[in-house]
Amino acid sequence: MVDKKNSGNNSPAFQYDGPPDYRVVGKHAVYPETTHDETARFNFLAQMNRHLSTRIMGGVAEAYQTRVEPEFKEENGRGFKDRHEVRKALTKDPMFQWWSALRRSTMESRQQAGRWVTLRQADALNEKARLLTEGDDRLKLDPDFKQPRSTEAIDHHCMPGSYYTELVQGDITGAANYDSGIFATTGGMLGRFNDGGGVAVSQWVAKNLPDFKPKRILDIGAGLGHNVLPIAQAFPDAHVVAVDAGAPMLRYGLARAKSLGVENVEFVQADVSDLSRFEDGSFDWIQSTMFLHETSYKSMPKIFAETYRLLSPGGIVLHVEQPQYADSMPLFEQAMRDWDAFYNNEPFWTKVHEIDLDQWMVDAGFDRESLIHGGVAAVVDADIFPEAAEDTEQEDYGRKAAWHVVGARKAV
Repeated sequence: MVDKKNSGNNSPAFQYDGPPDYRVVGKHAVYPETTHDETARFNFLAQMNRHLSTRIMGGVAEAYQTRVEPEFKEENGRGFKDRHEVRKALTKDPMFQWWSALRRSTMESRQQAGRWVTLRQADALNEKARLLTEGDDRLKLDPDFKQPRSTEAIDHHCMPGSYYTELVQGDITGAANYDSGIFATTGGMLGRFNDGGGVAVSQWVAKNLPDFKPKRILDIGAGLGHNVLPIAQAFPDAHVVAVDAGAPMLRYGLARAKSLGVENVEFVQADVSDLSRFEDGSFDWIQSTMFLHETSYKSMPKIFAETYRLLSPGGIVLHVEQPQYADSMPLFEQAMRDWDAFYNNEPFWTKVHEIDLDQWMVDAGFDRESLIHGGVAAVVDADIFPEAAEDTEQEDYGRKAAWHVVGARKAV
């Protein structure tokens, strides 16, 4: 990093505006070790992703304004009617093709880079996880669990094997890949431990619901636990249950939690559209963070109904997601946000962002007057990632670490 001050040789001072160095990423007991070359590879990918979002994406917008939209109007005698027409027109433009191909390539490269890192040390990582989790009743796996189609059929965001594949018994390599490579995708915007989303949610609740003191918290679609651990830390007297379909994620999550000193979370394997193992009204807070876009349209009403059933009177549910495609959102932005659905193995992305979530919450049983809306942005470590902490304007149409909150409070 170049010092902001003049170096003393009369050269102009300038400020480095790229991602932080991978070597300052937070390490816990099951976080993979990286060699010099592996570190350099993650740094390159983080730099490329930042370049695509801050430099190249502006060229796509310019191409849309100066070529794509005018040509469509000339050929059709009208403007675009929806985001689908915009996307199809964009795919014919070389600027969009270039940006899209590079974005896809960096995601594939990020996944393979993480696999190289984790597979070469798989035995050591799996053994560390075993020592941390074996015999701990806070890890509840189901050997007969049937993966829902929404996880079984998809390698989400190009991740080989998605969240659930186990290469060997007790495997955590998929989760370790996910954890070690988030930095490359976000350029440090999720903070030192990739938990900036969970920190932001905890702070939002403390600010907006100051009298809320939950005793039992349920996190659905918890993944490797990076978003639920800050919630558990913020409410140390609460019993927290993290549910996910992937056994490797849950093993890794518990090992991660124990190595970071978080002791009030249990990790349960289950399909979140059927949580019949839990009693009615047994949770005060139900949370999902960037999870709904990875669930099927068919399962979402069941998930919403389950959250209503499981909440205690006066309890809250909060879903943190990328923004919906409201009429106020320009069609160009909608089409760019749809990129993940067509090119990043996120097939449910486009549908979940066009539905009326408020109405679905009401259909599940919540009163419309009880609905909750807000917004959060990831909290990063300013002392370690100062550039990332200051960068609040960067937009990447789906990867910016800022999200909408939609939820409700159950009637007393």
